[in-house]
Amino acid sequence: MFRKMNNTLKLVQTLRQTQAKRSIACLSALPETHQMLQKTCRDFATEMLIPNAAKADKEHLYPEQQIKKMGELGLMAIAIPEEYGGTGLDSLAYAIAMEEISRGCASAGVIMSVNNSLYLGPILAFGNDNQKKKFIAPYTTGEKIGCFALSEPGNGSDAGAASTTASDKGDHYLLNGTKAWITNAFEGGAAIVFATTDKSLKHKGISAFIVTKGINGFSIGKKEDKLGIRASSTCQLIFEDCIIPKENMLGQPGYGFKIAMKTLDAGRIGIASQALGIAQASLELAVDYAQKRTAFGKPIAKLQAIQGKIADMALKIESARLLTWRSAWLKDNNQSYTKEAAMAKLSASEAATFCSHQCIQILGGMGYVSDMAAERYYRDARITEIYEGTSEIQRMVISAAALKEYGS
Repeated sequence: MFRKMNNTLKLVQTLRQTQAKRSIACLSALPETHQMLQKTCRDFATEMLIPNAAKADKEHLYPEQQIKKMGELGLMAIAIPEEYGGTGLDSLAYAIAMEEISRGCASAGVIMSVNNSLYLGPILAFGNDNQKKKFIAPYTTGEKIGCFALSEPGNGSDAGAASTTASDKGDHYLLNGTKAWITNAFEGGAAIVFATTDKSLKHKGISAFIVTKGINGFSIGKKEDKLGIRASSTCQLIFEDCIIPKENMLGQPGYGFKIAMKTLDAGRIGIASQALGIAQASLELAVDYAQKRTAFGKPIAKLQAIQGKIADMALKIESARLLTWRSAWLKDNNQSYTKEAAMAKLSASEAATFCSHQCIQILGGMGYVSDMAAERYYRDARITEIYEGTSEIQRMVISAAALKEYGS
């Protein structure tokens, strides 16, 4: 059905059975391709991501070999058409795969998410034929990854206040400014960069450019020392009289803000799925520990207080998963999904924070030490409420849509 399914089938046949207890019954109503993809990604995460995740986190190691293997499986370009080197699946498949990969390693999940949603997504949606051929195919295999440069040191969530400028010099643009908090920046081979081309037009004067690493005037700042997702890089991108060919403008002049907003809508599906993976991993660890740890002469899973925590975790995860899948379905069916993506991202990110917190509570002292994954899940979960729009921004998006939809 899609180009890389043979590799997927081989991996399913050769990898050992997953150790996790959760069945795929919740996926049984989905197409066989999606069920097989979920199984493959879960096995891959169990076999190749989970054993490496703690070391990668502790030592801030980019999971190069795992990302390349994910590229071989088609996971770095899931919704990209086969003609450009992608897997040719849909957003629902992407959401399912993202959750399973993030369950194994949240850092690998965000690397995959940025490349799929924030780098390849806008080029596919707004690029011309030459741009698609030049800047998509090399970034589908895991050998190269891309990034998305919107945030700046002084604007954060105010995407329309870009101080980075791109001055029209006739046959090229001259780019100056600094972008901050850029995921995949250190390893990224290219970036979608947003800059002001006409200050008088405010947010309508922002344009988008495809900027490749190695050109004069483009440098990368130090890696940020972060609370979580430490195996993914986060750096500043610095532009000093950086010459950008006019053919590298993505879309039309002044389309940058529109491109950014549409890209973030899709990106929120990816981050919601990442958050679900963290939440699911927290639940599985908590359940496993509660069934093995005894207190007062019986497993603590028999205690009503523990059962209440597990019930709340499961409820939040399943609710957020349905919201996430619904937003993906709407996107795949060319329907508006801005509100739904915001709901999914808000619900899933708060579920990740809640579930990782409750996991530590269930493990007690063992949850607080780095020998157990619970504390890493807790650290990784926090960023999901911040990047690609904070929880506060998601509530603004949801309320604006609700007021318009239900107002008189």
